[in-house]
Amino acid sequence: MADITVYSGGAPKEALNVLTPPFEARTGHKVRYTYAVISEIQKKLAAGAAPDLVFMPVPAIDALVKAGTLKPAPRGVLGSVGIGVIVRAGAPQPDIATPDSFRDALIKARAVVHANPSATPSGAHLAKITQQLGIDDALKNKLTYSNALDGGVERITSGEAEIGIYPVSEVIAVKGIALVGLLPPALQSLIVYGAAVLANNAAPEPAEALIVFLTDPAHRSVWTHAGFDPPQ
Repeated sequence: MADITVYSGGAPKEALNVLTPPFEARTGHKVRYTYAVISEIQKKLAAGAAPDLVFMPVPAIDALVKAGTLKPAPRGVLGSVGIGVIVRAGAPQPDIATPDSFRDALIKARAVVHANPSATPSGAHLAKITQQLGIDDALKNKLTYSNALDGGVERITSGEAEIGIYPVSEVIAVKGIALVGLLPPALQSLIVYGAAVLANNAAPEPAEALIVFLTDPAHRSVWTHAGFDPPQ
């Protein structure tokens, strides 16, 4: 029996809440999660933190494998997450079907919130999109950066912000919000999440068993329900 420590971004949290108890019951291991934005996980690892494994976007894992922080194998892919638009439950839903209609929805919105560009892949992508759409000036006084893990979604449920833009898996189970839909395909960025073990993990077998369990095709429906598309 082992305690398995995991650092994870927020995207897999809903699925992990469902799948971890049966894994613990089957194996006797206990899994301890620390959820943080990707930039914070990277800082913790750089400072010497040593969880047993991490769940992060694949490009971030690749960089840490190259740096020698994570083992190149075994690895797992949990799935891909699209970025979606949310509003408060019961509020009018804007038209976001095309880049132009999405642009207009943001310009007309009273207040907009999305993740910090310096902290998360989705935030960085959205900063590029608003620049691409030419609306940075229009949003300057009504756009707030607030990560979903740090209270960003509560800005929607409280009515403080009118439109939120987050990875679907981070908001799909939140009460009080409505998912309008995914960003238009031309503006979308799928975030592929993976799992990897720390290079200095001297007893990696329990962590590896967790990866195998979570990526078992028998659990695909849990990931789908949590907003993850199957890995390609």
